[in-house]
Amino acid sequence: MSENLLAARPMSRRSSVAVRIGAIRVGDAAPVVVQSMTNTDTADVIGTTKQVAELARVGSELVRLTVNTAEAAAAVPKIRERLDMMGVSVPLIGDFHYNGHQLLSAEPACAEALAKYRINPGNVGFGRKRDTQFSTIIEFALKYKKPVRIGANWGSLDQDLLARMMDENHLRTEPWDAGRVMREALIRSALDSAARAEELGMQRDQIILSCKVSGVQELIAVYRDLAARCDYALHLGLTEAGMGSKGIVASSAALAVLLQEGIGDTIRISLTPEPNESRTREVIVAQELLQTIGLRAFTPLVTACPGCGRTTSVFFQELAQSIQSHVREKMPEWRLQYDGVENLTLAVMGCIVNGPGESKHANIGISLPGTGEAPAAPVFIDGVKAMTLRGEHIAQEFVGVVEDYIARKFARASAS
Repeated sequence: MSENLLAARPMSRRSSVAVRIGAIRVGDAAPVVVQSMTNTDTADVIGTTKQVAELARVGSELVRLTVNTAEAAAAVPKIRERLDMMGVSVPLIGDFHYNGHQLLSAEPACAEALAKYRINPGNVGFGRKRDTQFSTIIEFALKYKKPVRIGANWGSLDQDLLARMMDENHLRTEPWDAGRVMREALIRSALDSAARAEELGMQRDQIILSCKVSGVQELIAVYRDLAARCDYALHLGLTEAGMGSKGIVASSAALAVLLQEGIGDTIRISLTPEPNESRTREVIVAQELLQTIGLRAFTPLVTACPGCGRTTSVFFQELAQSIQSHVREKMPEWRLQYDGVENLTLAVMGCIVNGPGESKHANIGISLPGTGEAPAAPVFIDGVKAMTLRGEHIAQEFVGVVEDYIARKFARASAS
């Protein structure tokens, strides 16, 4: 990436305070943190532990659990214990709605095992009970020294606040449209709750805010306004983003704009899993979003051409897929063995037009023969042609080239 491009992109986060969530640092100059959420019944200790471990293994740095019943609350410390025995140290976040104050009171071991509490100001309590129930959760956070995320969501917006703001809007000389009033209500809900948490004794470095909506332009507008009005650490996510490509595109479109502007300290891609699809997909998409816009590196990236009439063979597609799968599967192991391997770049190209040139831009690139071209595949290493592969075992040989390069270039120095 050129120096001009690097200079043009904001490299520091908006938040001026850093929040500690277990061993993870969020905000200030810390890298943007990837988090995810389980979809198991939290009361199912074995199933939830397994899914948390899967999410952590692919790189989720924070994992949120639904804590909605007495059984779920009682399961949390057991899940934490099992994860610790497995060597999985990922911090767990408790997601509370409606009855969080009761569950934390009844299960203090749950309050202690969690690394952070999520509070929804729209349903933490209603009427005169709202402040008491909100205060109870904050008191537990203070007692156990846990940070909180105050997460407003337009699907569960504080209706009393919204009604008051609608009434206030009618008195304006130039009333806002309903969408703007709703966005302001979301922001006010989060900011007013944060102010109340501070009144109760929480510090700014114990509070994260979020204001989630499901529309791309609405999310961008909300977070731009929120970031301009506070310096709390901010969690980004397009709520109810959807399934498959729709959810990926919508989340990426919204979050990329905000991240490029320096807004956001943690992110989650809220994908609806397709049938039989792994929950880990949302982690991979979040990582790829941050990596493709140049904010973090998680795993070697594979550049591959889309294919055209010159590439009637599917071999280059199969090779690109196998290489991408290989580096994803090996990354947990490589992360422990090699320093900086996540910055490796690979290219799998399908014909002579862009193949050699694109391959030279990667650390390792292969230019496969297109239709009618000579059955030879030159391999470029750090911009220089290193060899030509031929025959039926090109895929296996290329994987071997990648493995050898990683072992030579990224080997961790032995401790003296």
